[in-house]
Amino acid sequence: MDRRLLEEGLATMASSRERTGDLWHAHYGAGAIAAYFWVRENHLTALAAGSVTAEAKAMLRQHGTRPAQTVVPDDCMPLEAAEERIAGALERTIGELHWVGHQAIYGAISLKAIRELEGWGTAQEIEQIAQLIESFERTIPGRSWMNTTVKEIRHMSVEEKDGFPEIQNPIQLSRLILKELGAFRTIYQAEAHHDLIGHMLTYGHALNMLYELGYPALFFKGIPPFLKMVKALRLSRDVDNTQACTTLQSPVDVLPLTQAQRSCALPHELEYWLTDRRCRNWYEGHVFKFPFSFYHHAKNGQPEPEIWENFRYIIA
Repeated sequence: MDRRLLEEGLATMASSRERTGDLWHAHYGAGAIAAYFWVRENHLTALAAGSVTAEAKAMLRQHGTRPAQTVVPDDCMPLEAAEERIAGALERTIGELHWVGHQAIYGAISLKAIRELEGWGTAQEIEQIAQLIESFERTIPGRSWMNTTVKEIRHMSVEEKDGFPEIQNPIQLSRLILKELGAFRTIYQAEAHHDLIGHMLTYGHALNMLYELGYPALFFKGIPPFLKMVKALRLSRDVDNTQACTTLQSPVDVLPLTQAQRSCALPHELEYWLTDRRCRNWYEGHVFKFPFSFYHHAKNGQPEPEIWENFRYIIA
């Protein structure tokens, strides 16, 4: 495994706001880190693993902040202090639904990478990542939704009648996520649908990573807003695009929606990587993040064939 994916992925996340003025260039850094761990934690063939790594490196050459540089040990922030600062930023923001959970996604994958490297980054770089996470405070739940609105989601609460199981550990959360994914009758090509479903995978995975890294309090604090997003997604679970009652709130999607494309190959197969992923800009890093998260949940939940089938419509 090439640990430079972690180093430059973190550097890209740290510098993203300063370079671009927004919260989203960090996707590329998170995607590179996801590629590293996805290959390391799954049994891919050598050719498939090599293709994933090559694509992640190509993405960083185009969107990374700089060639990975080795920080002088004396300048590197101690691991414990770095984790404390990032965990503190998550403590401030993880209790609410902000931009479909990206503060949790960025925070968890940063902590996982820094732990893997046994410490990374200067105090300034760690502070930049913490401030990126804190920038989500008081932001909207997300911009694109079907059959609901941002205002309704802000006032939404999870109730007993919603039928959510008790979530006490990552296995229970993964099994809920897989069940929810399998329940969609049709997955539409839209930020308000296939993209949100994909972020259900990554958001839930982020919470599981926090639990596994030794932050159970952050895991439990993040469950209610996560369930709020799942509840909102349920409103689009049985959408028939021919029905006039379907509503859409989005600056990028328009009705009528079309069904998402189905991927003939799965990401652990070499065939998947023979498709040109660069022409779609690696889907801002999600070409690595969605598989990383789904395969994590699959290990916890042993999904039925219909769940694998729906996953194909998330990754095409």
